[in-house]
Amino acid sequence: MLSVACGRPFYPLRSFHGQPNRLVVRRSRASIVERGSPCRPWRSYSSGSLPPSSSSSRSRWNARPPGTDGDPAVESRVGSGSPSTSFLSLLCPLLKFFGGGDPSQERNEFLEVATSSLSSLARSPWGSKSLNNINNLESATSPQPYLQIYEFEACPFCRRVREAMTELDLTVEVYPCPKGSLRHRELVRSIGGKEQFPFLVDLNTGVSMYESNDIVKYLFRQYGQGRNPSFGLLESTVFTGWVPTLLRAGRGMTLWKNAGKEPSMKLELYSYENSVYSRIVREALCELELPYILQNVGEGSTKSKLLFETSGSNKVPYLVDPNTGLQMGDYKKILSYLFQTYSASN
Repeated sequence: MLSVACGRPFYPLRSFHGQPNRLVVRRSRASIVERGSPCRPWRSYSSGSLPPSSSSSRSRWNARPPGTDGDPAVESRVGSGSPSTSFLSLLCPLLKFFGGGDPSQERNEFLEVATSSLSSLARSPWGSKSLNNINNLESATSPQPYLQIYEFEACPFCRRVREAMTELDLTVEVYPCPKGSLRHRELVRSIGGKEQFPFLVDLNTGVSMYESNDIVKYLFRQYGQGRNPSFGLLESTVFTGWVPTLLRAGRGMTLWKNAGKEPSMKLELYSYENSVYSRIVREALCELELPYILQNVGEGSTKSKLLFETSGSNKVPYLVDPNTGLQMGDYKKILSYLFQTYSASN
């Protein structure tokens, strides 16, 4: 870790396939308010006040201090014993009790695949196809936006944001924030002022925001090329929203007790949100609190060619670990590798 003149740490981020490394300055909330972001001043937007996509009109929107918006009864939030603690937080002990036990141990493959398949069915058709398809020349040639998302896999609100990112064919840095998180939840509190998920940071525009609905609308406004999000990405029923979390018995919710240190370079995962096998791998990455670069490769994705060049096939999940040089595509082997390589005992 390097330090800068202002005394705050900053962390170099891995480049995307030959692009120059870009830096993200990690600073306290007070420092962010005082100095602004490395790109532009940080702003947080409430519902109904999303910034327009054009830079000429973006300045007309009033900035709000990070952490002033968000209904804790609606979004996934960690409370401090208050009545507003979310339904998901109340479910944590029950899901953990009825769950599959230690995630690093051998699993019932039939049960794993069956519950993940039913979870995908509950959220069908969202998060499976890219709207910015490979035949769209503008999508294929435009540079990727520089996005960070703080979330955890079991969160139904985070799921809708990830589905939107698949449909928009976005590459994003994922910072898992499982319950018991040692690193990334503190970053969210420092940047945004409260521990609520999902939390988006867009380094292209200097915008940071909570609230899944606001994030989905913002992503489509900024990167959707005129498209609007479907109703399913903005609202979900008890069945479509919570069933995947319940079926997976809280997988991807809690930090694994033997999770080790964060590696020096981010892992890279080719996936799409509603993929049966990719979900199981993302859950493990969350339980290990491993940050990773998520390459969304839904049906028709502009990154399908990149996936084929990297792996020799179009199948997901596909994991690339620059820390060890490993590249792997079988989800069971990926699980075994992750829990062995990134445990505290290793």
